[in-house]
Amino acid sequence: MSGCCGPSHDHGGHDHGGHDHGGMFDGATPAYRRVLLIVLAINAAMFAVEVAAGAVAGSVALYADALDFAMDAATYGISFWAIGRAAETRARVALLKGGSLGLMGTGVLALALWRLFDGSPPEPFTMGAIGLLALAANVVSAVLLYRWRDGDANVASVWQCSRNDAIGNVLVCVAALGVFGTGSALPDLIVASLMAGLFLNSSFRIVRQALGELRMAAAQAG
Repeated sequence: MSGCCGPSHDHGGHDHGGHDHGGMFDGATPAYRRVLLIVLAINAAMFAVEVAAGAVAGSVALYADALDFAMDAATYGISFWAIGRAAETRARVALLKGGSLGLMGTGVLALALWRLFDGSPPEPFTMGAIGLLALAANVVSAVLLYRWRDGDANVASVWQCSRNDAIGNVLVCVAALGVFGTGSALPDLIVASLMAGLFLNSSFRIVRQALGELRMAAAQAG
């Protein structure tokens, strides 16, 4: 679940073979590009799977996770395009990601509120099975990206997408157990709301770091 594509600040100045802009890796290596394309394909495939599963199960949490996979795929595609470009361009790309996450979080919250009045519980077995599949997909993605976990706002947002998405998938599985145990839609809606909150929190963090990098780029240009 990507709602959590928040950037982490580089505290160690680690460089893994890419261009070094103020001690921050910018992703400009062939190995990183290959891994980014693999992870993009995984997320695009899981988006299609979860949209279908969300419709079958009637789960808002699965729909939220599907949106997160779609956002992640778009994030990885945009990040791939931004690699090696000017620091200001990469920061503006990160700013776009942050704004999109904010819109997505708001939309999931609205859907959860609408389903709260509908009241029909989702189908828990489909929820749980797809949640486990999504967890496996995000763990694989996080392992592939681990080597490049430090970097600028563009690279860092990619790593944290996969790392935190794995946490979100655990929440979907917990929601499935809650729906199965209670026969209520409330666990699904609670988890969907938590995921929306994570989207909004990540949006704030990405926007904050991106604005900081834009200010830094402007100061260097001046």
